[in-house]
Amino acid sequence: MDDVWDCVIVGGGAAGLSAALVLGRARRRTLVVDAGKPSNAVSHGIGGLLGYDGRPPAELYTAGRAELAKYPQVQLRTGVVTDVGRGEVFTVEMADGTVESTRRIVLANGMHYHLPEIPGLAQLWGDSVFHCPFCHGWEVRDVPVAVLADGARAVHAALLLRGWTEDIVVLTDDLGDERPLVEAAGVHIDERRVAEVRAAGDGLEIVFADGGVLARRALMVAATVSQRSALAEQLGVRFGEPNPLSAEAVWVDEFGRTSVLGVFAAGDVTVQLPQVAAAIAAGSKVAAAVVQSLLNDEFGLPVPAWNEEANV
Repeated sequence: MDDVWDCVIVGGGAAGLSAALVLGRARRRTLVVDAGKPSNAVSHGIGGLLGYDGRPPAELYTAGRAELAKYPQVQLRTGVVTDVGRGEVFTVEMADGTVESTRRIVLANGMHYHLPEIPGLAQLWGDSVFHCPFCHGWEVRDVPVAVLADGARAVHAALLLRGWTEDIVVLTDDLGDERPLVEAAGVHIDERRVAEVRAAGDGLEIVFADGGVLARRALMVAATVSQRSALAEQLGVRFGEPNPLSAEAVWVDEFGRTSVLGVFAAGDVTVQLPQVAAAIAAGSKVAAAVVQSLLNDEFGLPVPAWNEEANV
């Protein structure tokens, strides 16, 4: 079975490269298939990542790929995985028709981020429009910020962002019983319908349907995410319970194992903490679990039982 990979990693972002590094150091034949479209490509800098704080995401990925070049067991390939199959081993088919066989699969292909359908938001995404205060809060400390969200997500976002700035306006007409809590925190509420968002100076302007304009330095939005491909569905993995962020999060146990034997997942695809640092940690943890599962096959290394019942 020399032509069978120990592991194929779908996705070459933070989680995928991190997993590949651990697998390479464990001397495991690993193929990373990367479509080259990381979700944070538009961001000016990575916030909160030790050693790379504030540096462009491209620098991290370039450095990661260079590190992997030291490990001959790891191969990086640019491409798109279009189909996966289950059998004695897994088959992985690429858009160019190439088919590879592998003993393990790691899904690290990220998610699609969806913004409210308001003109101008997409153009400012990753700049003055953001979704995670742990990634971008420092850059908007003590400046006027707005939050665009509804319901529980609006309450959570406004109160969370309160740790970085006291000048916050929530753009919503749906706070329910939590309105007094938001107001008590000194957060203003504007219930007018947002018609457009546009760049203005070193910030942005929020244009309302009534013609009014609100100037802010930044806007935090309640984005949602969805699967980038049908691979998880093809493999038959279980999805977690729907939540306000996504109804398509791949369920994993504490080792990054999905409900399908031999399939692991890490990073945004599991819809856990959407941070580069968290994705790197998840990739490292998953790779260690992959190595131990392979050693279980080969030498009987004791490992926790795989919870395939989670698939029902």
